[in-house]
Amino acid sequence: MKKFFYKIVRVVCKSVIFVYCKIVYQAKIIGTENIPKTGPVIFCANHKTFLDPPLLEVTCKRDDTRFIAKEELTKNPFLAFLGKAFDVILVKRNDKDLGPMKESLKTLKAGKCLAIFPEGTRNGIKKGIKPKTGVAYFALNSDATVIPVGIKGGEKLFQKTVITYGKPLDLEIYKKNKKEKEIHQEVTDIIMKKIIELIK
Repeated sequence: MKKFFYKIVRVVCKSVIFVYCKIVYQAKIIGTENIPKTGPVIFCANHKTFLDPPLLEVTCKRDDTRFIAKEELTKNPFLAFLGKAFDVILVKRNDKDLGPMKESLKTLKAGKCLAIFPEGTRNGIKKGIKPKTGVAYFALNSDATVIPVGIKGGEKLFQKTVITYGKPLDLEIYKKNKKEKEIHQEVTDIIMKKIIELIK
């Protein structure tokens, strides 16, 4: 019964958010043909505003996408409720708990999607913050298709927002040495480079 209730909540929320983004942010969606209709996918996007997660959720054309978000969000009762409704994977900052990583890999192995913001925080690119290599770990330890996503605009009301889904990245050659930290960094850099290209 609870699963059915949350499903209804997701459908209603996504419909409202989509209309809101189309009217208030004049959202333009590009490249959805690059998104596989089935099978595991990792969406890797830049993170500028609070709008990014819901915008990605309503435009990726997949109903099985799970987001990785910081646990602090649950301090807000409404966000905590939405986190449960959308089956968000919560992580604690600077915590060594492997639970979220295992849950993320489990999600991909089940053929579902994972949405990640490698910057780890809003405006990480602008602030010069080093991207998190967790995205590379998931990409190299699963059979998921990696889709870079670029989000432009959205900082102000009625400012046009463009979300671009890039072509899948071929990272197969890096899987031979997937345990090496240097490889994780290199793959992360490749992903971030593609994201930056999409927001220029």
